[in-house]
Amino acid sequence: MSPAPWHDRDPLSTGNVLSTVCTLLRTDGLDVSMTAIARACGTSRNFLYANWKTASALHLRALTIELAQAFDVAHRTHPVDGTVRGIVEHLTQVVRVVRRHPVTAAVARTSPTALVRAHTATDGPLVRVVTERVSDLLHPLAPHGGVWSDAALHSRPWKILWIARPAALCPEAVGDQEWEDTLDGAFAELLRDLLAPWAPPG
Repeated sequence: MSPAPWHDRDPLSTGNVLSTVCTLLRTDGLDVSMTAIARACGTSRNFLYANWKTASALHLRALTIELAQAFDVAHRTHPVDGTVRGIVEHLTQVVRVVRRHPVTAAVARTSPTALVRAHTATDGPLVRVVTERVSDLLHPLAPHGGVWSDAALHSRPWKILWIARPAALCPEAVGDQEWEDTLDGAFAELLRDLLAPWAPPG
């Protein structure tokens, strides 16, 4: 008899564990411990430590997933058409999704210093994930080579991240429509200014 497939031998697949961590982060923020994750998954801490080493490593993977989902949500509601206008609308929606996300609120509540650091981080896995995503969105603006072919465009993903974070990492504005509109409007205006050289005349 041939051995069972890996996923049959290991019911606690990576996807299952990370889905559990995402769920826990939505209520407990970065306070989620290996003990809590193990309990929610029905496994032992030793199993988790053997595969993911630290709770922080699991937090980071889960946050990366949540960020990717924010871009996916924005793509469904404000799909990018390769124009400056489409990019502005899409990224403004991403900002709104992140601001309103339960993980953003939970991190602000449980780990305020971590949220403050996120506002000004200049490097790290999450910064790289966002800048790569934004670079992909900007790629059609330089049809012959993308962002790498245009030094000015290549600098824009980082600048966009810098103006996006104050608008996105502000969960206290959620529920105050005027405040949210102001944040979204300011971000969109600054983004249009950054991308003006690649907008069609008119």
